[in-house]
Amino acid sequence: MTTAAVKTCCLKRRRYAFASGVSKVLSLFIMLCGCTTAGFKAGAITWKTYNNYRYGFEFPYPSNWTSLAAPENDDGIAFVSPHHHSVVIRGWASHQIPESTITDRKGKINSNFRTTQGISGVLVVEVNQQVSSMTLTLTQGQVQYYWQGQSESQEFQDYYRLFYYIAQQYRIPKS
Repeated sequence: MTTAAVKTCCLKRRRYAFASGVSKVLSLFIMLCGCTTAGFKAGAITWKTYNNYRYGFEFPYPSNWTSLAAPENDDGIAFVSPHHHSVVIRGWASHQIPESTITDRKGKINSNFRTTQGISGVLVVEVNQQVSSMTLTLTQGQVQYYWQGQSESQEFQDYYRLFYYIAQQYRIPKS
């Protein structure tokens, strides 16, 4: 391969990497512009509430969604959309908390989200090429509570506000 061909190939790779990076950032920006539930009509959906008796957390889910088999240890549940089986919401809890995942170097919880119950937590949105998700983590005492909404990436913008609304409604026992 000639030097000119190598330079052309490297330049094409750089352009592709730049364009790919810009499209990911732009996609994330567009989704995050809808970070509020304004315009989302929760009243237009018939809701049920999942209650976990082992850990005491609860969250609403659309009444026409189907639950998957619960684990034997009763630490949580998952629900699947009747329209798109790749769209799943799940909630679970655990007593094992690695300190490094919930605190920064100063021992303080890094929160960026607050539920309607007033509990602070961490909400992480991951946008990937195939699957995207929104994951909420709340910590109280030695229990870590989780909620997650997940869909194929091309459908994520359609479910973002639903996921955000449910994350806001997630409730844990007050200490």
